[in-house]
Amino acid sequence: MDNFVYYAPTKFVFGRYTERRAGELAREFGGTRALVVFGGGSAVRSGAVGRTVRSLHAAGLDTFNFEGITPNPTDDKVREGIDIVRRNNIDIIVAVGGGSVIDTAKAIALGVPYDGDFWDFYCGKLVPEHALPVGVVLTIPAAGSEGSGNSVITRMPDYGETDKEGNPVGPVKLSLRTESVLRPKFSIMNPEFTMTLPAWQTACGIVDMMAHIFERYFSNTPDCEVTDRVAEGLLKAIITEGRRVMDSPDDYQARANIMWAATLAHNGLCGTGRREDWSSHFIEHEISAVYPEVAHGAGLAAVVPAWMEYVAEKNPGKVAQFARRVMDVPVHEQDADDDELSLLDAGIRVHRTLSTGEIAAEGIRRLREFYRSLGMPSDFAGMGIASPDVTSLVEALHLHKGQSIGNYVELTSRDTKKIYNKLL
Repeated sequence: MDNFVYYAPTKFVFGRYTERRAGELAREFGGTRALVVFGGGSAVRSGAVGRTVRSLHAAGLDTFNFEGITPNPTDDKVREGIDIVRRNNIDIIVAVGGGSVIDTAKAIALGVPYDGDFWDFYCGKLVPEHALPVGVVLTIPAAGSEGSGNSVITRMPDYGETDKEGNPVGPVKLSLRTESVLRPKFSIMNPEFTMTLPAWQTACGIVDMMAHIFERYFSNTPDCEVTDRVAEGLLKAIITEGRRVMDSPDDYQARANIMWAATLAHNGLCGTGRREDWSSHFIEHEISAVYPEVAHGAGLAAVVPAWMEYVAEKNPGKVAQFARRVMDVPVHEQDADDDELSLLDAGIRVHRTLSTGEIAAEGIRRLREFYRSLGMPSDFAGMGIASPDVTSLVEALHLHKGQSIGNYVELTSRDTKKIYNKLL
């Protein structure tokens, strides 16, 4: 296990009716004028936006609504939000929604006190040091942004924009990771707000939170048994509660377990003491940047098993451990029947022990089958992409992320092209 610093200062307020404390919490962290950021779908239908605004007003805060945030949020909405905050002397951002809304709120909070372009932080020109406080009322359990210092934004190119060689510039989807600057000051989590989510969105969230654990779990750092077991326990709980919530969408306890699992998956706990990977996310980000109709979770449902298959050919150990401990793949080929039991009693070995590669492959097959049971895609066609430009995806990936990505198995453009091709 490696040395680490774990810092998670967010105040979580979990359970029914907790949105009534939004005003109190905003005041606690210095808020007097709040920008309320939301998308407009389930956050409105569930009553989360209306109840949050009423609580803020009851606590004496002025509020300014900023709606229309879409999945795979873009830089233009961030710039619009920054302008509203500056013109109205707003001092706290309250996000009501899921990852896209929260990530946008964080980007706005980061951009307001900075004189330059907020994108300077996302493209790595500057390291964030200051941001307005951000509060969250969570309505979609998936991204885990309510408990992390991370944010993902897509920069859309200006009309006619080209690179240094004169080539057209495409969308760029980049993640920003901070230890503390962008962690929400408070996160209100009422599982009842998630009951209005469509089944598709719930399923995408289940895949996303599992992927956040995978990016940390698949590591070559030795002797991380504690965090391995934490990750494995969370994965098994998500599979169990995921099936339950898909079968019974109004089951409060299932919704509550899934909501908390999403937070624990991405608040840094599962990554303590180890070197993380993140190549699956990088591979998927290029897909949903170029094809924004693809939900992040849906893209991950196809990418993660394909990535696992590829890396298991080179480094099967941890994949096989996941298969055994999480997907319950047996070590032996089959259970004994009555005739074989008599041979076992006689001390004769009758079962072939599966190889590490075979165990890994069966675990991947079971994972892919679980995703299919949720209605998730397994290839480009399932994502609605008829003719994907794999070459462009690979070029953009390594332009944005460097010549190689990943740590569990280091992947060059030759490797990532093979992974994309698995989705054809």
